Amino acid sequence: SFLSLQSQLSQALNGLSDRAKEAKEFLVQLRNMVQQIQENSVEFEACLVAQCDALIDALNRRKAQLLSRVNKEHEHKLKVVRDQISHCTVKLRQTTGLMEYCLEVIKENDPSGFLQISDALIRRVHLTEDQWGKGTLTPRMTTDFDLNLDNAPLLQSIHQLDFVQMKVSSPVPAPPILQLEECCTHNNSATLSWKQPPLSTVQVEGYILELDDGNGGQFREVYVGKETMCTVDGLHFNSTYSARVKAFNKSGVSPYSKTLVLQTSEDTQSEEQTLPFPVPLERSQLRRMSPFSSTLNLQPSFPGRSYFELRSSAHQLSLHSSLQSLNSAGELIAWFSFDPSSAHADIIFSNDNLTVTCNSYDDRVVLGKTGFSKGLHYWELSIDRYDNHPDPAFGVARLDVLKDAMLGKDDKAWAMYVDNNRSWFMHNNSHTNRTEGGITKGATVGVLLDLTRRTLTFSINEDQQGPVAFENLEGLFFPAVSLNRNVQVPALTTLP
Repeated sequence: SFLSLQSQLSQALNGLSDRAKEAKEFLVQLRNMVQQIQENSVEFEACLVAQCDALIDALNRRKAQLLSRVNKEHEHKLKVVRDQISHCTVKLRQTTGLMEYCLEVIKENDPSGFLQISDALIRRVHLTEDQWGKGTLTPRMTTDFDLNLDNAPLLQSIHQLDFVQMKVSSPVPAPPILQLEECCTHNNSATLSWKQPPLSTVQVEGYILELDDGNGGQFREVYVGKETMCTVDGLHFNSTYSARVKAFNKSGVSPYSKTLVLQTSEDTQSEEQTLPFPVPLERSQLRRMSPFSSTLNLQPSFPGRSYFELRSSAHQLSLHSSLQSLNSAGELIAWFSFDPSSAHADIIFSNDNLTVTCNSYDDRVVLGKTGFSKGLHYWELSIDRYDNHPDPAFGVARLDVLKDAMLGKDDKAWAMYVDNNRSWFMHNNSHTNRTEGGITKGATVGVLLDLTRRTLTFSINEDQQGPVAFENLEGLFFPAVSLNRNVQVPALTTLP
């Protein structure tokens, strides 16, 4: 019948609609894979460069050792030959003197005087001749170096250098579930809680919590770590925020949870606004202390409980520091990532924006995503690569600093730039306080921003470099670095 056919068509369309929905989600997954492949490629190249550089360093160290052995052989040969020259010269001088004396005696016309000394003189001549016996006039040392470098096994190993089988990929986690009964807002703070699906067996290393800007804008990451509850302070009053969370492990990142909408209070009164159920706030939570605004736009990082070691590719800079949070043990945690939206176009981002690369020989500026307006902040940058004596610069800057010049060329940045011999402080293109002592590969540059005392101080290898660099600092400052492709600088943060 007509109605039956309509029902059949409707059911068929429902099934087709489900397939279309799955296809759209699959396309999103494929597009995410493209981005992940690009990021993994940069990270893999970084690892390859680091491994090859390590082999080159080992070969250079071995070359130095072999050259030292050649130099020792060289000095030994010279000593033997010079000793023989000295000995032979003395004997030749004695022999020549005896010959000259004998010639004078032969000229003597007095037979009686000649007879008195002739026998002794003849014996002395024979004795001297015998001293020039066999071997005396033979070199004790050859000029050849009886050394031959056996490099065949190493060359064979180099030719056999290749990739081993990649690790077997494990599944990414399932999307976390927001626990609505434990999520709420209180004044201008929001508390969110989540968990993994009950039947999920995939290992989870951490979670990434995201909020939008309270005005329908793009999502920003506000917490990365192993906790399953987080309170975000400093939100705007009378604003509607959207929140979502995803999980990650070594294999990748899960899809997002469902999005939860949160409404903050209209004023600073203490009444509690709940969505959708109340929750006791005395529970121990991970609390984010910094105000949430467009300047606190964090990117995925590793769980924030310990020191981090980031590997980066050739001429890369890697940085993470200083979003202040407090975990359940009361430990201060600090980190940040880089901001692609404000960086120069020559800066290439990877590793969840914790690693940047400059592909230009000119100086380019990149900023951290977190701005500081109060408190004490410290981070370090380790010089992993330093070629051709460039002048990297480290410091802080305003958001609108020049991006195509060395840090400190305008009045929006306060920086120290340094070469292999000395350093200078620079602000508004004014160079001050030249200080001896530069950087080499392996050196560490420290940046100490004290907004309580309103000062900026630098150190190299944990020793303060020069006097206090800048005073009377006030306003919002972002961590900043300028670099070119001759420098690679990973950052170390969450330091004591």
